[in-house]
Amino acid sequence: MRVLMPVPDRDFDVTEVAVPWRLLTDAGHEVVFATERAGTLPAADPRLLTGVLFGQLGAEDEPKRFYQQLTAAPEFSATVAWADLDVTRFDGLLLPGGHAPGMRQYLGSPELQAAVGEFWKSGRPVGAICHGVLVLARTRDPDTGRSVIAGRRTTCLPKYMERTAYLTTAWRLGRYYRTYPAYVEDEVRAALDAPGAQFERGPRELTRRGTASDDTHAFVVRDGTYLSARWPGDAYLFARRYLDLLREASGA
Repeated sequence: MRVLMPVPDRDFDVTEVAVPWRLLTDAGHEVVFATERAGTLPAADPRLLTGVLFGQLGAEDEPKRFYQQLTAAPEFSATVAWADLDVTRFDGLLLPGGHAPGMRQYLGSPELQAAVGEFWKSGRPVGAICHGVLVLARTRDPDTGRSVIAGRRTTCLPKYMERTAYLTTAWRLGRYYRTYPAYVEDEVRAALDAPGAQFERGPRELTRRGTASDDTHAFVVRDGTYLSARWPGDAYLFARRYLDLLREASGA
């Protein structure tokens, strides 16, 4: 099956892109990357590869290895333009996240939102993690003017995580952890019909992450063919649950 993964030119999250790519590819699926302009060679947030602050807060070793493998993969440089996407050619859509400034290109693109809206109407599997949920929150149903996730259960990057990361690093990195003045959770909640019932924050967590073999500290929310997750610590569980959606969609 073919899965579309849009990314910005730079600053996406290492783990939220590389882990799903690796697990999907290992399962025999084709991942197609899309950027604003076709043929762009995208790049992850470099701080997540070296360590955000004093060598800490970056990606774990295995996702970094996956990312190095991804940068050598031919599909990573053969990107399709957002405006030229034919969404009927894809079986699934994955929307990764990231918080550094380069993410605004992707999170605020009308062309990408138009493609996402078309894909959403197909009912095929859609996954969004962390800031990726903002793309859905900002994508409007042309018939109602409401967000496409207005009636769905969802999670996203929780406010307490975003605020803690910002307050911990602002003295050195400024607004690096604040992509926008509004918190991600606040914007996502505002897009929902009944945020108190639909938004799921998940267990409180700041440091412990899910791994390839242990989902104890990971959390995802599934509502039909829509799957959402909070942060890089959910990436392995997110990718495995997304594989479940693809298997169900294929009738396997």
